Amino acid sequence: MADMNFNTKEGATVARKLLILYLNTGTSEAPVWSVIGKRVEDSSMEYDWGDETKTDILGDTYTELKTPTITQTFDPCELDAGDKAQLRLWNQSIKDHDVAAMSNNDVLVVHAYTGDAESGAFAERYMSSTVRPTSLGGSSNIGMPIDVTFGGKRQTGTATSTGGTVTFTAA
Repeated sequence: MADMNFNTKEGATVARKLLILYLNTGTSEAPVWSVIGKRVEDSSMEYDWGDETKTDILGDTYTELKTPTITQTFDPCELDAGDKAQLRLWNQSIKDHDVAAMSNNDVLVVHAYTGDAESGAFAERYMSSTVRPTSLGGSSNIGMPIDVTFGGKRQTGTATSTGGTVTFTAA
C-alpha cells in the first residue's frame, strides 16, 4: 500500500472524531461495523513497543523494538439502547460471562483523516481482539467502561462509509 496523506487542511490539527473504532456486530462473512465509544469524551490508542535497550561491552547502545501491543480504554461509556456495539459487549460480558467471545471480537480502526471518499481511509482490522468491561455502575447514569486489546493478525486496507454503512476492503 502506497504512503497516504492526511486529508485535512495544512496548518490545521486533525479532529479526534476522525479516529474511529468499530466493533463487528454482524458476522465475519457479513460484517456490520458499529462505533465503539459513543458518549466517551476522550480515548486514545496506547502503543507498547516492548522496547529493550542494551549497551554492549564497547559502550555502544542498541534498542530493539517488538510489534506493539495496542490497547484503548473507553470511559465512562454510558449505557444507551441505541448503541449496538455496547449492547453486544454487555450481552457477551455482563449477561453471559462469555470470555471466549470477549477474547475474539472483530474490530476495525478507521483513520478517517487519511485518503478520500473515493479510495477510502486507511483502516486496520484485528479479528481476535479482547474487548472487556472494567466496571458497571455510576452515580447518575450507568456506565460500562471498556478496555480493548487489539489482537490477532493485523489486516490493513481501506474503509469507506456510505449512508452510515462502513465497508472495509483489505489491501
